[in-house]
Amino acid sequence: MLSPDYEMKILDNGIRILHKQVEHTKITHCGFILDIGSRDERPEQQGLAHFWEHMAFKGTKKRKAYHILNRIDSVGGELNAYTTKEKVCFYASLLSTHFEKALELLSDITFNSVFPEHQIEKERNVILEEMALYEDNPEDAIQDEFDNTIFPDHPLGNNILGTRSSIRAFHKNDFEFFIRRNLRSEGLIFSSVSDMPSKKVFKLAAKYLADLGPYTGAPDRSCTADYVPRSRILKKPIGQCQCAIGRTAFSLHDPRRLPALFLSNLMGGPAMNSRLNLTLREQHGLVYNIECSYSPFSDTGLFGIYFGTEKRNLHRSVDLVLRELKKLREKPLSSLQIHRAIEQFIGQMAMAEENNISLMLMMGKSMLDLGHIDSFETVTKQVRELKPGDLLDLARDFLAEEQLSFLYFIPQNRD
Repeated sequence: MLSPDYEMKILDNGIRILHKQVEHTKITHCGFILDIGSRDERPEQQGLAHFWEHMAFKGTKKRKAYHILNRIDSVGGELNAYTTKEKVCFYASLLSTHFEKALELLSDITFNSVFPEHQIEKERNVILEEMALYEDNPEDAIQDEFDNTIFPDHPLGNNILGTRSSIRAFHKNDFEFFIRRNLRSEGLIFSSVSDMPSKKVFKLAAKYLADLGPYTGAPDRSCTADYVPRSRILKKPIGQCQCAIGRTAFSLHDPRRLPALFLSNLMGGPAMNSRLNLTLREQHGLVYNIECSYSPFSDTGLFGIYFGTEKRNLHRSVDLVLRELKKLREKPLSSLQIHRAIEQFIGQMAMAEENNISLMLMMGKSMLDLGHIDSFETVTKQVRELKPGDLLDLARDFLAEEQLSFLYFIPQNRD
């Protein structure tokens, strides 16, 4: 099912082309979203999906690295990519007059990379430096380590960047095997948002994509084990304590996904008036930043609260977080509170949809994960139907204190 705002064409090889026309822009945002991520790696392949993302820019059957990087930059555009637990994406933004140039290049780097060994050797060092950068940033490092706390001995718990030993071991054939095993036509989408009419986008997309594949990979995603709450304390060479509190959460297909996202936003979303920010920062001055996030996956999810504070304030800060969660479990939102929270949530969604890059990526991910794209009006209606009693019941079950896991980074050799 598609919203009237979107159009889609399925090629004979199974590749889907998804487009939304936005008449008031001169910019095209387009890209390939692949239903492949770090959770599809075998134990010895940790970090391979992310390494592939890097290597896609290092040479194809007809281009060297310089020509890839120069192709979009030379017309004032941007070429980019990212890797998550379940997705790899290659995308570009540029003037719509150069759309065909972006489409041709993106299809080239996505499907025709050749993984030159000398480039692999160079990129190893780049990724090892990237790993060191993240390790030096405890706010990022604790989120990666918390994944492992919640999903121990499972690919979802592994760092997307991999390990130093795995990164040092990869060669050309490892990339080719991984792609061959996981790439499938029905698991990839070309998504675009621009001022161009769909008919023109579909015609150009067919020109470059109709003869590809079909791709017949068969990824085998392992199920997660039953969740068991854990508490861990790790000593780190840092000056401030870092804390993560959370648990497993609802999958992309669970009807509780939207109310869980709503509660997460209420507790610690991007707004300065989130409950956790008002309590820990504004009222008590214990943190500079505190955030609450909920990430749904195809078969499970992750709920987490993250903050940093001085060691002397750690226990007090944790107690205040648990107190706020207890309030959510024990006291229903008043009519005024839920009205304000709903209006804020809808406003944030509307602003996110104004960002056409985010919109393009959201379209592709939604179609891959759910098989449809809900219109803004549909989601707004669902949000407005949220009831205080239902949210209270969800919080009592979902945010029960005995089901929470805790991870602490504690400074070494400091009082």
